[in-house]
Amino acid sequence: MRKVCSFCGRTDKEVKLLITGISGYICEDCAVQAYQIAKETGVLDKKGKKTSSAPKIKKVPKPREIKAFLDQYVIGQDDAKRYLAVSVYNHYKRLQQPSTDDGVEIEKSNIIMVGSTGTGKTLLARTIAKLLDVPFTIVDATVFTEAGYVGEDVESILSRLLQVADYDQEAAERGIVFIDEIDKIARKSDNPSITRDVSGEGVQQSLLKLLEGTVVNVPPQGGRKHPDQEYIHLDTRNILFICGGAFDGIERKIAQRMNTHVVGYNSIQNVRNIDKEDLMKYIQPQDLKSFGLIPEIIGRLPVLTHLNPLDRQALRNILTEPKNSIVKQYVKLFEMDGITLTFDDDVLDFMVDKAVEYKLGARGLRSIVENVMIDAMYEVPSKRVKTFKVTLDYAKEQLEKSMLKHRNSA
Repeated sequence: MRKVCSFCGRTDKEVKLLITGISGYICEDCAVQAYQIAKETGVLDKKGKKTSSAPKIKKVPKPREIKAFLDQYVIGQDDAKRYLAVSVYNHYKRLQQPSTDDGVEIEKSNIIMVGSTGTGKTLLARTIAKLLDVPFTIVDATVFTEAGYVGEDVESILSRLLQVADYDQEAAERGIVFIDEIDKIARKSDNPSITRDVSGEGVQQSLLKLLEGTVVNVPPQGGRKHPDQEYIHLDTRNILFICGGAFDGIERKIAQRMNTHVVGYNSIQNVRNIDKEDLMKYIQPQDLKSFGLIPEIIGRLPVLTHLNPLDRQALRNILTEPKNSIVKQYVKLFEMDGITLTFDDDVLDFMVDKAVEYKLGARGLRSIVENVMIDAMYEVPSKRVKTFKVTLDYAKEQLEKSMLKHRNSA
């Protein structure tokens, strides 16, 4: 059977090239015409690249609107929410900044959030991602090493952003990246030359130009670079970076700094006014330097905010108030089996007391609820019951059984 171009009808004898498709053929002349039509209709730009299909930002959410959205999912942390809302709002405005001749160019303000484990750093990032019209990705800093060592290069951050943007380069270049566990790449020693710190200071130095803004060679599929690979050239000037870390033990650095210049009666009075239960609120950039971040990277993260430790009332609210609260999640799980789950109020108070005792924040709260509910989740779906009520005696019995089991296994 003779091959014929599906567009012009010429046979393979009459053309130089006949490209085979799934159910037809196209000759070289028709392919050129199709390319010209695509350029004229705006599907391709002048360089022959596919034009961006990324949605344009129609309505910029105001900082109050962003914070109100975060309030639905995250309890407390008003200071961190305000910093985050303003920075994201300004990022939107930077993207819409018209080109003018007045020489004023708005620079981006990358953020670093500091707070102990379980206070909601990652939850804030995930929640704000639901609201945004820009590509958003969360990456973990613990996997990064210097180029040439086992681990991932920092450029893989941008590979993930490209994947989220469906490899739309224009959309990725206006995205937001949340780098979690930034404290894990702190310098391991005060003396930078004593040994090779491939997952600490070396990674910080690799991040410098990325945070400030430069054109980066990004491997399309992630992974390590190699000479024969084609790269995507991504400009990071309009990518907003949000960093988060627990910085465990930084309270000692803050305490040392605040007690350094204690001279005279007035200074002693000021020391007495310090809230020793929440030293994190007094954090300054020099404390990050003392912890092990290099000055250059601190300078590229100009907005510094902290997350407050969760008190008893905040933990109680986390159990029931947010849209995706812990209690609502378990109620939903039982509801899918046709069972109505209820908790006594004193059970919730008991679980909060245990979470305060363990000092693990919201994650500790989740762990306690899981230990209380594990037997019920195993047994109740097989029973012919329509309701299940968690009482204080049941919760105490289950938690004691779980703790006893852990002691025996240890």
